[in-house]
Amino acid sequence: MSTDPTQQAAPVDPATEHAAPVQSAPRDAPTDAHPWVGTPQHYHWLRGIIACVLILNAIDAVMTVVWIQSGLAIEANPLVAQWVNHQPVVFAGGKLLLVSLGSWILWRRRREPLAVVGIFAVFLVYYWILLVHLRAFRVAIVSDFLTGTR
Repeated sequence: MSTDPTQQAAPVDPATEHAAPVQSAPRDAPTDAHPWVGTPQHYHWLRGIIACVLILNAIDAVMTVVWIQSGLAIEANPLVAQWVNHQPVVFAGGKLLLVSLGSWILWRRRREPLAVVGIFAVFLVYYWILLVHLRAFRVAIVSDFLTGTR
């Protein structure tokens, strides 16, 4: 056994008094990651956040089409309005493709602090959009209830 104080021993499980197995890094964790930019655990969390962004984007696409097709909302962007009104599948597919591409680019750059900030910023924006959709849904339900149209 080395007496070098800079070396740390593996953690010992008191039940078995054997060294605990060392967990390996995820397959996609970069090997040149700096501790201040990210660790394998951080990359695991970032992957989950990007998955949430993709799910929130899909919810946003569906809810946008539903609100506009039902006449409860209008699209301010004229180009997007044409797609939503006349080709909602193209709109949703294009939206999913573009956000997926942006997420992939951010994931590929995940070792850079600015990309990590971008991942969190995109997540917060889509989370806020989800809250807007949920509030509008609640308002529509309450409005229907109060007017007796249900």
